[in-house]
Amino acid sequence: MKTLTQTGQTLQRLIDRNRHARKKHVEEKVRRIIEDVRDNGDAAVLKYTKRFDKASLSARELQVSEAEISGAYQGITSDFISSLKSIINNVSDFYKKQRARPAQIRHDDGILLKEHILPLDTVGVYIPAGTAPLISSVYMTVIPAKVAGVRNIVLMTPPDKDGRINPYILAVANLLKVDEIYKVGGAQAIAAAAFGTKSIPKVDKIVGPGNMYVTEAKRQLFGYVDIDMLAGPSELVVIANRYSNPDYVVADLEAQAEHLDGLAILVTTSKQLLKQVKRKTSKGYGIYAKNIDEAVRITNALAPEHLQIMTNNAASVAKKIEHAGAIFLGPYSPTALGDYAAGPSHVLP
Repeated sequence: MKTLTQTGQTLQRLIDRNRHARKKHVEEKVRRIIEDVRDNGDAAVLKYTKRFDKASLSARELQVSEAEISGAYQGITSDFISSLKSIINNVSDFYKKQRARPAQIRHDDGILLKEHILPLDTVGVYIPAGTAPLISSVYMTVIPAKVAGVRNIVLMTPPDKDGRINPYILAVANLLKVDEIYKVGGAQAIAAAAFGTKSIPKVDKIVGPGNMYVTEAKRQLFGYVDIDMLAGPSELVVIANRYSNPDYVVADLEAQAEHLDGLAILVTTSKQLLKQVKRKTSKGYGIYAKNIDEAVRITNALAPEHLQIMTNNAASVAKKIEHAGAIFLGPYSPTALGDYAAGPSHVLP
């Protein structure tokens, strides 16, 4: 673990990390892919699938077949399916409670104003599978769309070199009754869904995480198609004090560090805890704050995607937080629980 000072340039770079995150070579490469898919449809999609995923497919093979979905269950245990159904219930329950209620106002003069909320027709869900298949992203993106009443859900995920999709992704998508699944990844998947091809339908909105090429494609295509957001690398800040368990802090920082480009930062008011954590892990960054208010100020400046408050007074500290995507309170609320099973989607907001 690297120790940072509040006046150091490294901390400021972390605070500014996403302001100039776009890379010129990525921008140009993605623009060429988008133009090619727009002009040449399936042929371009198949070309980039061969180039980047090493999979030789025909246009007919882009859509996953019923036989492939059935075969996916062969190596999946009943325990996995049982656990998955429990998680699906958690996520579904949360989004049913969050579902928007139409506003209605009646003025004294008798005028009635009503809001009518309608679901989108077709949503594209992107599921990465390069470094690791993000199985949890399937239910974290599909379930909110299902609860909202989206009529057609199209899932896109890159194939392996043999043209196959991860069986767990297929099983989860099938359990959630995803309408169509396509073997396509990267910027070419986003472009295909934005414009539509002979094989892949045009969608109204694209959601889901992805690498820098996927994110850049979403940025360039916003306007042709709606998107959820421009996601950056995963982030975690842990606020801790002398009452925090160093083993728990280390476990959660290291879990975050499993993301190859993830950011894990400990902000603590305890020099002793900082020393203990540094002895136990080489991952992430550590920052010493003189008091909780200073720790809060640093955290608000960092504006992390995930924030764990592992102090003895977590609820009161949380009231001071102004900039964080998801907040986890106490020693028994790890970010991993929220990312996988608690209920709210890990695709923020």
